[in-house]
Amino acid sequence: MENNVWQLQEAKNRFSELVEKAQKNGPQIVTKHGRKTVVVMSFDEYIKASKPKTDIVEFLRKSPLRGLSLEGIRNKDFPREVDI
Repeated sequence: MENNVWQLQEAKNRFSELVEKAQKNGPQIVTKHGRKTVVVMSFDEYIKASKPKTDIVEFLRKSPLRGLSLEGIRNKDFPREVDI
């Protein structure tokens, strides 16, 4: 078995060790019924993994759709009549 893979029961019984290994050795995988189910990782790694690589302004500047004209896309038909 890999060093970073834990069966659920083992992870529950040795939770402190699991947390310590996640902090020192990186993400730890927990399996349930032989299937990889969850990952335990340090908070610092979680922040790095969940932080966007760029902010929204930079993302839009790098978009391949930058400068695309949106005119003509909108449906200019009148709205349907509704009986009130």
